[in-house]
Amino acid sequence: MSHEVVEKNIGLMAVLILLVISIAGLVEIVPLFFLKSTTEPVEGLKPYTALQLEGRDVYIREGCYVCHSQMIRPFRAETERYGHYSVAGEFVYDHPFQWGSKRTGPDLARVGGRYSDEWHRVHLINPRDVVPESNMPGFPWLAENTLDGELTPKKMEVMRTLGVPYSDEDIAGAGAAVNGKSELDALVAYLQNLGTALASRR
Repeated sequence: MSHEVVEKNIGLMAVLILLVISIAGLVEIVPLFFLKSTTEPVEGLKPYTALQLEGRDVYIREGCYVCHSQMIRPFRAETERYGHYSVAGEFVYDHPFQWGSKRTGPDLARVGGRYSDEWHRVHLINPRDVVPESNMPGFPWLAENTLDGELTPKKMEVMRTLGVPYSDEDIAGAGAAVNGKSELDALVAYLQNLGTALASRR
């Protein structure tokens, strides 16, 4: 088939472009489904507890991912500031993952254990109390909103269908584990878990 035929037939060109992109995409993506490093959890990775899972939902609802990424690139400037670069095995229980792409605020991939629970509470209620130059908004209502845990078992059941290894006992006790806790408690629990599976490599 000559180039002239393809270049003069827009429909044929569109079909061929689609075909090439599809094949290239499959060649790049399909092997990842069979690599242990992308499909198996890193050593020490545990599924989110019921409270952490609720905190993750608060994180998503409040749009924290818009300003904070959770993926450290394998560059010296990144690893010196944030810690060990991110690896796929850290995120096998995340549905969807929270890598993000924009950093208005710092990356949170290794924030777990870096600050105390109280620091996080103060920071989330009024960030400027601990970081005077911060442009992050406060989230004071999180301390007032209380979780009832009614939907938490269902969330965990859904996650189990996606491959997260929750046991029947985890699911049965999920509601009681979060009932009466504030959304602030849940978000702090989630943040304190981030990146801890690779903490020893920092």
